[in-house]
Formats: sequence, C-alpha cells, structure tokens
Amino acid sequence: MMGDLVPRGSDDLPQASQLRASHEDRDAVIETLRVAAGDGRLTPEELDERLEKAFTAKTYGELAVLTSDLPVSAEAGLMVPAVAPAIAPKDLVTIDCRSGNALRDGQWVVPKRLEVRVTSGNVKLDFTQAAISHPVLEIDAEVRSGNLVIITRPGVLVHTDDVTIQSGNVKVTKPPWGTDVPVLLQVIVSGRVGSGNLVARHRRRNFWQWLTRKPMRYMIPAH
Repeated sequence: MMGDLVPRGSDDLPQASQLRASHEDRDAVIETLRVAAGDGRLTPEELDERLEKAFTAKTYGELAVLTSDLPVSAEAGLMVPAVAPAIAPKDLVTIDCRSGNALRDGQWVVPKRLEVRVTSGNVKLDFTQAAISHPVLEIDAEVRSGNLVIITRPGVLVHTDDVTIQSGNVKVTKPPWGTDVPVLLQVIVSGRVGSGNLVARHRRRNFWQWLTRKPMRYMIPAH
C-alpha cells in the first residue's frame, strides 16, 4: 500500500515520460494503432502485441514507445503534458474579467500566485498541458457573477476550504483517477463567491467523442 502523497519540490518532479497516463491517453494511442494497422503500417500480429501493451501501460513513456515509429497526428496521438516551463514562472498574474471570456490553456506557465476577478463572464484555467515547476499555486478569487472554472489533470489537486460563499456555488468534482498518482500541484483557492460559480473538474469528452467511442473507465490499473 502506498503512503500518503505529499507535494514535491520542482527538483523532485518526474520527467514527463514517467507521469501516469489516463484512460483517455490509452484510448488515443489505441486508436492511433488501429488506424496504422488499417493503413498497412502494422501487421495483425504487431497490432495485437501493441494493443496488449497499450491496455496495460501506466506511464506516458510506455505509451509513447508504441507509436514512436508511426506518423502520429496532433489530434490522434499521445499528448504528453509539460512538466517544466521554458521560461521562469511569474510570482503573480492578475486576471480581471469584467465581461466576456478569459482562458488559460495549452502549455501555459503556471505562476506562483493568481489573482482572479470575475465581475461577469467566464474565466477558465485549464491545467491539462500546463507547465508546472513548483508544487503549490495560490489563487485569490473574487467571483461576483459569472464563472471560474478550473480543469484538472492527474496530479493536480484543488482545495477550496478558504472560499467564502454568499449566494453562489462552489463545486469540486471528485477526479476519476485514484490516489495512486504523484501530486504535481496543489491549487489552494481562497476568496469570495458572490452570485457566481466556482467549479473544479477534470476534462470531459465532447459529444462526438462520447458518441463514437466507448465510455472512459475511471480507475487507474493496479500494480
């Protein structure tokens, strides 16, 4: 049984290839292998062998080797999240959304602190591919109206114990992965929610993904 997981310093962060893969990551690689076999790039025997390894793969590195000799598109291939940013993170970033939408996604560099003001409109912080170099992000949030949405990934935990709620809502969705995941980042949210919403959740399938592919399994395979 694993011990309690604690946040680690940037020097202790694993390489991207060592990070735990999700079922969605495995599905993407499996789809790539099936397309490659249909194009004649893999024999039936090679496909069966690689599919078996893909189903049991636990890390990005184990998945990446299965498609390393295949042409992989950006949409179909494995998308390894960034661990260390190319530039140093800022100490403080301020987002002031009075209307409209503000988005942080892709390989954005996570600062040490965030001040988020939402008067109206929507602010989304997507950590799916975010570059993380330190174990804690403090968010001082004031959501008067509108929405503050935080998209997590394995290893990113969100805490909202210090948020004051007036007539709005705060919801942290339990992630589909288990506890057997290294903690990369703890997001500590404080502040106030007036009549708006503060939501932390994992990425969801879009309608087309839901319609054409099997539902995601939520537990990471045991050792």
